[in-house]
Formats: sequence, structure tokens, C-alpha cells
Amino acid sequence: MTTSRETELGARIAAAMTRAKSDLAELVAIPSVADPRQYPPEECHRAAQWVADAFGEAGLHDVHLAETPDGSSAVIGHRPPPPGAPTVLLYCHYDVQPPLDDAAWKTPPFTLTEREDGRWYGRGAADCKGNIVMHLTALRALGDDLPVGLKFVAEGSEEQGTGGLEQYLVQHREQFLADALLVCDTGNAQVGTGTATVTLRGLANLIVTVETLKGEVHSGMFGGPAPDALAALVQMLATLRDPRTGATTIGGLDCEGVWDGVGYDEETFRADAEVLEGVRLTGTGTVADRLWARPAVTVLGIDCPPVVGSAASVPASARARVSLRVPPGTSADTAREALTRHLTDAAPWGARVTIETESTGSPFRAATDGPAYQALGAAMRQVYGKPLAFLGQGGSIPLCNVLAENYPSAEIILMGVEEPRCLIHAPNESVDPTEIEHMAHVEALFLQHFAREHQNS
Repeated sequence: MTTSRETELGARIAAAMTRAKSDLAELVAIPSVADPRQYPPEECHRAAQWVADAFGEAGLHDVHLAETPDGSSAVIGHRPPPPGAPTVLLYCHYDVQPPLDDAAWKTPPFTLTEREDGRWYGRGAADCKGNIVMHLTALRALGDDLPVGLKFVAEGSEEQGTGGLEQYLVQHREQFLADALLVCDTGNAQVGTGTATVTLRGLANLIVTVETLKGEVHSGMFGGPAPDALAALVQMLATLRDPRTGATTIGGLDCEGVWDGVGYDEETFRADAEVLEGVRLTGTGTVADRLWARPAVTVLGIDCPPVVGSAASVPASARARVSLRVPPGTSADTAREALTRHLTDAAPWGARVTIETESTGSPFRAATDGPAYQALGAAMRQVYGKPLAFLGQGGSIPLCNVLAENYPSAEIILMGVEEPRCLIHAPNESVDPTEIEHMAHVEALFLQHFAREHQNS
């Protein structure tokens, strides 16, 4: 039964949505891409300071910026628990992906824009600045009536995968010690369906360089016998997928896994991913199998001569950035080794191949049978009127495994405002404002329910 106190909490959150939009607009306007090759580092510092100021104003203590080993700044704060109450860690990240193709954005990427569909558009609107605003809205609604202790961290280089916070955490374990860890960098299966993500794919990113000549040579004089490095690279990359189905096929990896949780309707997926009419999905099995239970390879980028300005010459070298998503049950190192071996063996014509490991991250599976999940289920049912759903996630959050290793008794919950229509990492990223409102309400209720669960346990 919903109490009058809980009804009032929902009303306070609804009334705070004007400020939530203003907060998100200010955050989105800061191009906090944690790559100094693309954006000034000062922008990340500006975003970090904004977060520190906002959460200090929202009632956290000693909110400060801490430099991590990769040079990024984590925003850290806390609030002590009432006597006998548990402590909850709130996680988010303030750095964002670059906007990619500015021309593909229908509105400026660093200007929060409400469009005709009611969604708010802008880089980071969902991933993960929308989750920052969700945290703020929940804490402001609770005010001084906070039933648990809090620890807070906002990461500054999550999208770059350089591991600064993971390294910092191992060196400062006491700063993040908590009974439940709320990792808010995921979201719901769809708008209106309260969801916790219980598995994450891991990651193995490689840089592959192919060399065949000392330098470029004229294609008219030498083309034919002269080995084309770009053609060699293309041939190597093509072996990573079945030529008929497009399924990832890498020697030494199980590519036939099956997902046994909530499914993902194919037509919904096509709409969410904006697949062009007439283009078939790649792979075999269900969409959920392909997303959450099997390895998936993507060629993220290729260095080669551009079409405009290219010369009539045989390429001497070419380079690609290859990403492999790794399902739970396979280690990231095993996947990296298999991908390295596969690409090396696939090199034609004796081409010289150099493979550099860019980053790796292990897959993750959460335990869901503890009091924190009981509290979350109750909060989700109150807000969304239906049972908590469990979902897999194709993305990687390496921090989760570091948290699990360092705090084995803590429950880890992955949730947030993101859902498929957000198009995170792509042009025209957006967030549904009702998800910010509803998930802030879920978070506030969760903190209340978890305090009671802890008292009763």
C-alpha cells in the first residue's frame, strides 16, 4: 500500500522536473569528452565542478574532485548513515562520447533541445548526464529525510575506457564501501518498463595495422602484383563474420550462446536501432541471443586514404580499430587472444600484421536474491505498476567487476534512465523526460525501502 508520505514524495519529484530540465541543459552544454585530442580538458573539469557543486548543494558532505591515475577527475562525496542504517553508493559518469557526425544531428549536439516527440535531445542527455540529474532529483525530493548513508562518485573518463576510476578505487577502497552499489549507467527495456540490468558483455578492443610495401607506389605501374595493404585488411576483417548470415565467427570462441531472460522483439529492435527497410539483421538465433549471450564484433574505424583527395597509388599500410563484445562466461583475455590469433592467421600474402591491445573489460553477472533487489522490486512496482524486469546489456562497464571483486558482500544494481530509443553513442541521442521523473522516484523509494529491509533483516 502506498503511504501518504510516498505519494508526497512523487509529487515533489514531479514538481522538480522544471529544474531537472534546467540542470540537464547546463550539463549537456559542457562538451565533456575525455579525449584531449578532440576537446579541451578544461571542459571535463568544468563538468566535474558543476557536478561537485550540485551534489554539495543537494546535501552531500565533503564533495570534492579527486585525480585518478589516468589523469581524469572523479567527483566524490558522502553523507553518513543514520544510526543502524545501511549505506548506498550512487555511481554515474559526467564524460560523454564525442558527437561524431555533426551533420547527422537534427539539432546542435551540445544544446539540450525538446523536439516534437517530447524527448530531450543532446549528447549525454541519457548517457550519462540524464542519470546525474536523476540522482539529483531523487536527493532533492528526499531532502533531510534521507534514511540511508550515501557515498557518491561521478567518473570522468568512463567513455574512454582508460580505467582511471577502477585503479583509484583499488587504492581507496574505504571511500566506496557500501551495502548496495547503485550503478546508474543503464536503463529500462523500454519506456515504462522498470528494469534492472543483470548481465553485461565484456570488451576487447584491438588496433590492427597491416603493412605490405615500404611506401605507396603508382597503381598504373605496380598495381596487380604489388600487394594492397588496404585490400589485405578488408579481407582479414571479412573473416570475422559468416559471409551468409553476418554472424560473428571467431575461432576459439563459443558463438552459439542462448539468452534465458527477457527477450527483445525483432521488430521493436529494428525500430529502436533504426535499421533501414529491406536490410536484414545479422547473426542467427533470437535478438536477445545475439545481443547478450554471444560475442559480437564491430569494426569501429579504419585509417586509409579518404575518397576525396586519394591518389592513384597502391596503399602501403592500413589500420583498423576492432571491438569485440564478450558475453558472461567468457573472459576478456580469452576473447582478446582469440581475436588476435584469428586476425593474424587471416592475413593474406604474407602481409605484416601488428596488433595492439587498446582496452579490455570483463563481462559481469549480478546476484539478484538479496534485500537490495527486494527493495528495488517494490519501488519499481509502485512507480511503474508492474514487476521488476531483468535485462542483459550489450555494453560494457568494467567498473562493475572491480566493485564485485573489492566488495563481495555488496549487492550491485544497474539501472537508470537509458532505453533503446535514447540512441546513446549515436547522433541524435535523447532521453524521455518521464524516465528521469519515474526513475528518480524509483531511486528515492528504493532508498526508503532498503533502509526498512535492512532493519528487518
